[in-house]
Amino acid sequence: MSPAPGKHKTGHSQNSVSWTEAHPARVVLVVGPENYLGTRAFDLIRRKVREQRPETETIHLNASNYAAGQLEMHASPSLFGDAKLIEVVQLEQMNDDFLTDALQYASEPAPDVVLVLRHGGGNRGKKLLDAVQQSGAPVIDCQPLKKDSDKAAFVASEFRASRRRIDPDAVRALVSAVGSQLSDLAAACQQLSLDIEGSITAESVEKYYGGRVEATAFKVADAALAGRGGQALSMARHALATGVDPVPLVAALAMKVRTVGKVIQASGSSAQLAKDLGMAPWQVEQARRDGRSWTPEAVIRSIKVLAEADAQVKGAGRDPVYAVERAITVISLANRS
Repeated sequence: MSPAPGKHKTGHSQNSVSWTEAHPARVVLVVGPENYLGTRAFDLIRRKVREQRPETETIHLNASNYAAGQLEMHASPSLFGDAKLIEVVQLEQMNDDFLTDALQYASEPAPDVVLVLRHGGGNRGKKLLDAVQQSGAPVIDCQPLKKDSDKAAFVASEFRASRRRIDPDAVRALVSAVGSQLSDLAAACQQLSLDIEGSITAESVEKYYGGRVEATAFKVADAALAGRGGQALSMARHALATGVDPVPLVAALAMKVRTVGKVIQASGSSAQLAKDLGMAPWQVEQARRDGRSWTPEAVIRSIKVLAEADAQVKGAGRDPVYAVERAITVISLANRS
C-alpha cells in the first residue's frame, strides 16, 4: 500500500488533489457536496487498490450509525495478513463514537489499510477533518461545477481519459444540451465515445442531443426567483416549444420557492440550518441569496399560484402553458416585494 503521500500545492490545502488523481493512501479524505465526483474518486481509489493487491478485502461503514470499536476491529491485521480497504460514508452526520475512534486512528493509521472517508460538507467533525488534513493525507475536494466553463473542462477531461478528440464547438454544444447534472454529462461523453468514430463534432452532438434544450427547468426557476421575468419566460417558452413537459418546470419552481421559504427568516449558520432542514450547506447559502429580496408574504403568494399551476399542468386546466407562464410572472414580480 502507498505510504502517506507527499504534499501538493494546489487546491484548498497543500495536500489537495483532483478527483482525477485520487490514489490509495493510509487515509484519504473526500470532501464536498458533489456526490458524483465523490463516487468517481471512490471508484478510482478502489480500482487502483485492486490493481496493486487483488486480494484486498473491502469494508463499508456508515459514520452516522457507527458502533464504537468497529474501525479498530476492521483495521486490525488478519491471520493471513490481507490488505484492507475501508470506505466510510456520511461523515457529515458522524456520531460521537466515530469521531473519537477516527481521531485516534488518524494519528496512527495501520500500514496495510487504505481508509477512505467521505464528508458531504458542513462543520460536523471539523476536528477530524483538520487532523486528517494536517497529517498530510490527500484531500479530494468535490464541489459542484456550476459554471459552464468548469463543465466544459470536465467534458474535455472525460474525452482525454478515453483518448478521444472532441472539437471545442462540440464541447460547448454538449454542455448546453446536457449540462444540468454531472452524471448526465458523463454518460453523454461515454455514449459519444462509444458510438462516434473519429473526432466528435458539434454535428455529432446535435445528432444525439439536439432535442435537449439549454434552458433547463432549474435555469428557468433561477431566473424567475431572481426577478428576471422576461428571461425566465423566454427560456420556458423555448423549453416548452421543444417538447419539455410543463410538470418538471412547475416542480423546479416549487422546490426553489419552498427552499427560500424555509430559510428567509431562519437564523443560524448555513451548516446548522443544513443539518436542521436536511439540506447541504451550499443549498442553504443559495436559498439565502435567492431570498434576499423576498418576504414571507411573497413566498405564500407564490406557493398558492404554484399549487394552482401544478393542478392545471396535471390535467385540471385546459391551458398548461398559460399556467406555467402565470406562475413565472407572479414569482418574478414577488421578488420585488
